[in-house]
Amino acid sequence: MDTMPTPFPNRRAAGRRLAELLGAYASRPNTLVLGLPRGGVPVAYEVASALSLPLDVFVVRKLGVPQNEELAFGAIAPGGVRVLHADLIELLGLNAAEIERIAAREQRELTRRDTQYRGGAPPPIITGQTVILVDDGLATGASMSAAVAAIRAQHPHRIIVAVPVASTDAYRAVRGIADEIVSVMTPEPFDGVGRWYADFGQTSDEEVRHLLRDARPLPAPRGEP
Repeated sequence: MDTMPTPFPNRRAAGRRLAELLGAYASRPNTLVLGLPRGGVPVAYEVASALSLPLDVFVVRKLGVPQNEELAFGAIAPGGVRVLHADLIELLGLNAAEIERIAAREQRELTRRDTQYRGGAPPPIITGQTVILVDDGLATGASMSAAVAAIRAQHPHRIIVAVPVASTDAYRAVRGIADEIVSVMTPEPFDGVGRWYADFGQTSDEEVRHLLRDARPLPAPRGEP
């Protein structure tokens, strides 16, 4: 009889497992790791540490369904990027006013988090870089799709999406827009990202800031010593 895959103990353990699949990028020049806060940052920290790569955050916000905010009908990212799941919106009967209200609220939170996590430092240089985008998992893929679109607009050399666990639908969707996708597992049935972690407690803002302070620093902007 087949046995179900064993859940990851926690996000950092998942990041170490994920890093094993990304060894080809270790110490590679012009390569950086971007974690999607909050839950993606502990995973990304372990990936960046194992590969000796710099780490930063890329803030994306899910647009959650009213009364069930874990279910995303879309996502927003810096640069005005918005990804919407039209089929889900139609199924739920969400109207334009509801969508705009939720998007405006999440835009405020996106701005707050970006300022708080980066502490006034400029965003990383993306143009010409190989970017490894990391989250703790892909359920619908909406947040990651928004992140890929926003990163793509900055003309990177290559985008690799890396997650410990993904639903098969999200994996296929993101595979179609990223240059590469790496996942430790794509279990069926999926049952949500949290199903695959023994500890899936919330990551705090303070933990995100701490991990960013501890991480390998980003290279200085071009033209600076």
